[in-house]
Amino acid sequence: MTNKQYQEKTDTLKKWAYAYYVEDNPIATDEEYDTLYHEVLDYENAHPDKVLLDSPTARVGGVVREEFSKAKHIKRMWSMEDVFTTEEVQEWLDRTVKNVGECSYFCEPKFDGASMNLLYKEGSLVRAITRGDGVVGEEVTDNVRTIRSVPLSIDYKEEIEIRGEVVIRKDDFDIINREREVEGEQTFANPRNAAAGSLRQLDSSITAKRRLVFYPWGLGENSLEELKLSQKMDFVYKQGFIKPPYAQECNSIEEIEAFYHKLIALRDEIPVMMDGMVVKVDEVSLQEELGYTVKVPKWMCAYKFPAVEKVTKVNAITIQVGRTGVLTPVAEVEPVNLDGAMIARATLHNFDEIERKGLMVGDSVILIRSGDVIPKITKVLTDRRDGSQLAIERPTQCPTCHSEVLDEGTLIKCQNLDCPDRVVNSIIHFAKKGCMNIDGLGSKIVEILVKEEKIKDILGLYHLKYEDMEGMEGFKEKRINKLLDAIADTKSVPLHRLISAMGIEHIGEVAGKSLALEFGLGIVDATLEQVVAIDGIGEEMANSLLEFMRVNHDFVLKLFDEIEPTVEEKVEAKENPFKDKTVVLTGSMSVSRGVVKEMLEKLGAKVSGSVSKKTDFLVYGEDAGSKFTKAESLGVKTLTEDEMRKLI
Repeated sequence: MTNKQYQEKTDTLKKWAYAYYVEDNPIATDEEYDTLYHEVLDYENAHPDKVLLDSPTARVGGVVREEFSKAKHIKRMWSMEDVFTTEEVQEWLDRTVKNVGECSYFCEPKFDGASMNLLYKEGSLVRAITRGDGVVGEEVTDNVRTIRSVPLSIDYKEEIEIRGEVVIRKDDFDIINREREVEGEQTFANPRNAAAGSLRQLDSSITAKRRLVFYPWGLGENSLEELKLSQKMDFVYKQGFIKPPYAQECNSIEEIEAFYHKLIALRDEIPVMMDGMVVKVDEVSLQEELGYTVKVPKWMCAYKFPAVEKVTKVNAITIQVGRTGVLTPVAEVEPVNLDGAMIARATLHNFDEIERKGLMVGDSVILIRSGDVIPKITKVLTDRRDGSQLAIERPTQCPTCHSEVLDEGTLIKCQNLDCPDRVVNSIIHFAKKGCMNIDGLGSKIVEILVKEEKIKDILGLYHLKYEDMEGMEGFKEKRINKLLDAIADTKSVPLHRLISAMGIEHIGEVAGKSLALEFGLGIVDATLEQVVAIDGIGEEMANSLLEFMRVNHDFVLKLFDEIEPTVEEKVEAKENPFKDKTVVLTGSMSVSRGVVKEMLEKLGAKVSGSVSKKTDFLVYGEDAGSKFTKAESLGVKTLTEDEMRKLI
């Protein structure tokens, strides 16, 4: 075979594979495909220097890794706001219209799988990263190359991030589980778990056998010029990606509801598991204008499908002790299959809820699960009682350390800081991303270190030595050194990160920043009056902080001495035209609006996302939209970016 014939046969194979895996419309028999495949493979084995990077043989896998490395997304992968009722959808639409005016919405199914980000450069797939925490995920490129519906090359040379869901079709899921049963392996609970587990195989040849499918649903970094997201996605589909079976432009709540109920009716027919419908503002400029909250984009939401309900029986109540000492009851129920997942536990939140529901051990109950929502008991079927049921008593002792608990009514707390459960959960929280971000210190590692008495609290992390972990199961030299380096890297972190990492109830990142700026290291001795005087901090948050500092005063000071956090200085803005004024930004500027926002906040301005009568200034750049129109109608003073800078 000549090289030209090899290239022609490879093109034919790719065409046949695309028809089979993407279009679901085979144009060659399995025998024809296999024969041609082996002709191509024989040529490649004889001429390894001539192998095409996007040859179908690259889909077989065979790369074996020791572990997955971390990789950062160019643009953050966001979560979505969940809505469950028509009323909640209407509220979301009302907020959207209030901020950007009437607009069109792009609606499509929300597939239940594992989110993935594909990075293409110069037309080639160079990296595939799992969603992770939205900023950093696991690099699984070798495994994703085995997915037939992911093009290894596209006809677009600019850098582009294509986001989507890796799923397993329902019929393929059944085949995989039958194969696992024959081989004596544990079956997967549902297609979503199977997809996620298949992506995390260290041997890519195993992933290749799992029949994974990739459905794109969005973009990260890109320079596409289309004005609508739906138009950008049409461009993506033309690069060889699978199009969702249904998608629709909607312009009203009535159209959104109609499409939503159509998808529910087709739920069993569509070959992939869905847990809802995604509603997105279609115009890209309006998406940018709406922006983001701390957690979610304001321009999209997930309209979840109705929950799945089953009747089961409560066999027992177990109690979990959280990092703040709160005792949370959990119902151990007769295992029941809910939408493909075997459920054996349900949250009860607190003992007041048990009393409100009148729940007893042995009761028959209705269990509900919707998408990712933790299963919960919605109703106790008291008419099914037979006299064998047992009352559930409020605990007076911690189930872990047996010390006396503090019963505050809604919350019951273990006050013992040395309680093993409190220790484990507080360290897990301390180490996680968004807090101290100690890479390699997962929950299992923490449990082992506490159980083996290598650490007994957060402070113990900073006294760990190589010898403490040497010889322990699973602790190899590379892992130990990596963990010790990650712990050392947390020295001198900004104080607000350390405050939120301490696990103080009700005190998160935003409150942590305010407290760090106001008090610095003096936060340990802050008074109630001083704390509630801070904008955005209420009495409940203040009491929680003060109680924590009272109980852990000396411990926190030792933590400060060990970590030496960087104390952010509160700089009082000098007098200027924007101090204590409310400013709204719109349009494209010479730098990103985030940079302008930060600059104005340093001047003492409050930067808001929407125009109202309370707005003092609207600063606008090119392509200013509805905010500019609204500002003019309300008589709000408008400034160009240049005018703003001259005022500064």
